[in-house]
Amino acid sequence: MLALAFLTALAADAAPDRPTDPHHPARDSDPITLTVPEVRRLLVIALIPPAVTAAKLLHWSTWRRRHQATARRSHYRRRSADELTG
Repeated sequence: MLALAFLTALAADAAPDRPTDPHHPARDSDPITLTVPEVRRLLVIALIPPAVTAAKLLHWSTWRRRHQATARRSHYRRRSADELTG
């Protein structure tokens, strides 16, 4: 339980300020902020070195978060289009 609280605090500390309008987030190609599962995964990788290099792991993490940001933008775009039509 303490570890989860620690990871949540790390993720919250790494998060930038929220946009003023939560229904229309900034439209940029930046990856989403670090989430608790992502912080946990990176800490595990740092403590128990895997068979791949750190550069490959960080590249994968960046790719994953960018992919999630793209999915989030698509989700918001679809929801805003649904609101306009119905």
